[in-house]
Amino acid sequence: MATDIPLAPYAAHPEQSRGRSFSEPPPSYRSEYQRDRDRIVHSAAFRRLEYKTQVFVNHEGDMFRTRLTHTIEVAQIGRSIARCLQLNEDLTEAIALAHDLGHTPFGHAGQDVLNECMRAYGGFEHNLQSLRVVDELEEKYADFRGLNLSFETREGILKHCSPDKAKGLAEIGQRFLLRRQPGLEAQLANLADEIAYNNHDVDDGLRAGLITVEQLCDVSLFRQQYEVVMARYPDLSGRRRVHEIIRRMINSQVTDLINNAKANLARVQPESIDAVRSMDGPLICFSDEMNEFNLEMKRFLRRQLYQHYRVQRMTNKAGRVIRELFGVFMTEPKLLPPEASREAAAFEAATGEEGRARAVADYVAGMTDRYAILEYGRMFDPAALTW
Repeated sequence: MATDIPLAPYAAHPEQSRGRSFSEPPPSYRSEYQRDRDRIVHSAAFRRLEYKTQVFVNHEGDMFRTRLTHTIEVAQIGRSIARCLQLNEDLTEAIALAHDLGHTPFGHAGQDVLNECMRAYGGFEHNLQSLRVVDELEEKYADFRGLNLSFETREGILKHCSPDKAKGLAEIGQRFLLRRQPGLEAQLANLADEIAYNNHDVDDGLRAGLITVEQLCDVSLFRQQYEVVMARYPDLSGRRRVHEIIRRMINSQVTDLINNAKANLARVQPESIDAVRSMDGPLICFSDEMNEFNLEMKRFLRRQLYQHYRVQRMTNKAGRVIRELFGVFMTEPKLLPPEASREAAAFEAATGEEGRARAVADYVAGMTDRYAILEYGRMFDPAALTW
């Protein structure tokens, strides 16, 4: 293990893993979850996260977060909390590193439009796509498709799923049909994601000048830490003041989550990860007060940042790029690059038009922001010189 702190009985123990879809010899010098983490880091989908939008399109500025920097921040928060709760840090990290692999270019704007395009063919959801990436789309190994990750990592990647979709996912979909919980590492990674994107979207929004400190002082979570910082450092201003406030916001949420989780675990005292899975509700969660603070922050960000006219302009352009790329490749699959074209033909032969649509969605979803913009030019700009 990466730490000498013993794992709690309710943590995910790698020697007790439910295994992989394709049986492999155990690794010699690392755990099963370290192997998962390493495969994710070496995947093509992970590399592409560097040029995928968090909120701001990648070319709008080098200082804004991308899916890759967000993912690393989620992994850092997750590992820190896992250590405090004696959970498996390596599994938590693997889940965190893989949780956004299925995201489209242009963030949620891209996902929403691709889902519209795929509505007649089963829809599109980035969480399911992340699982599809690690199960099917990565092509690196001679013996199997995908990354052949452990059940526990795949369980954590699939954060939510409709019953209809879950029915087609074998064992990994059962908990959504039985209304059960994933392991604690999966629960933790989900909330580490929430902590990271809320706080860092505040940071990026301030950096972009789309929201102000004065506006944020109407939000309880921000105002509390703002008052503490200004009382202690009255002369602090600019980026240092913002960073000091945001790091304290993160710390307050992490501390609340740890304390609340410890209280829940002490009350329930689960004896194993399977006991955790049998629970009706999650054990890793915020206090009621912190949950309300987070909801207030989310409402603020949706209203003041995500619906800001500059972000909406980007969203509109992104939607046009995704919609028109999907349309042209769906209508004329021969315009796809050879490998993607062969995949579309094979899928169509197996499941008809829906198979072709899924192959096109795979191709479009796998694009980075800048590649999608380049492909759009290639398809629709008569003056484009690159093919």
